[in-house]
Amino acid sequence: MEALTDTILHRRMMLIVNPVAGRRQALRYIPEITRVFMNNGYFVTLMVTNAQRDATWLAERYAADFDAVVCVGGDGTLSETVAGIARCGAPVPLGYIPAGSTNVFSSCHGISTDIMTAANDIATGRIKQIDLGWFNARSFAFIAAFGAFSWTSYTTPQNLKNVFGPSAYFFDGVMSLPKIKPIHMKITSGNAVYEGAYLFGAVSNIFGFPGLLKFPAGAVKTDDGAFEVILIREPSTLIQWQAAISAVMTGNFEADVIDFFQSGELTIEADETVAWALDGEYEGGGSGETIEVKNQKRTINLIVKKEE
Repeated sequence: MEALTDTILHRRMMLIVNPVAGRRQALRYIPEITRVFMNNGYFVTLMVTNAQRDATWLAERYAADFDAVVCVGGDGTLSETVAGIARCGAPVPLGYIPAGSTNVFSSCHGISTDIMTAANDIATGRIKQIDLGWFNARSFAFIAAFGAFSWTSYTTPQNLKNVFGPSAYFFDGVMSLPKIKPIHMKITSGNAVYEGAYLFGAVSNIFGFPGLLKFPAGAVKTDDGAFEVILIREPSTLIQWQAAISAVMTGNFEADVIDFFQSGELTIEADETVAWALDGEYEGGGSGETIEVKNQKRTINLIVKKEE
């Protein structure tokens, strides 16, 4: 084993770990992960979360004192860490080691789901600037959604996620379809207005949600200052239902019941309470609330694998 005697620890890293993410395997890798970073010149400070929003609090309070922040967990841990860094006001580089059940964010950015490979890629990686989303005063890393399937990330049983992975969301969502009712909304983007009774809506900055949603090929750029927005109205016939399902699964959004556009800023108005999910975590919403969604271009300094 290589000794550290000739290594200079000239950079400081905050390592945030969610011990209960996914299959709860993250903690057993911590000694190896720490060794990788120390071998590459990082003095590592380990911080373990104990409750929801802990990662946000830790990053907001301490991230500015470090040269890099790395989080180990699922998409929820990633989203919380991003929120904390955004609030601290310092452009601290962020590394992500996926240890959740589905890891949507990592699949979009080519981050390995092998824990040690991801750690090595961060230790020797490069900075990739990507957009940050704001949902009123709350940030999100890759998606804000409501309606059908939007809640499945936080209601699908963990054991089902562990067995079926991304497909678990689809199974759980289909079982919930009879309980869904359309939500009347008005969405304004520049001079364009979209209004109707929608079963599902998403404002996102990813290529798709595995097992549920795929965007048209070439439509998504994660650093262009624009979101991809999809709104699905309630189908009135079986043919429209089939077309809608096919559209979201294949990324061909030509179905009559689908509104699809790109925007860096939009206003969402609804008369009733809307249950929103940000990065797969329940956010809630108030009755009659007006929501301002904005894209902050190239704000997240994501550490990714160095180009070969």
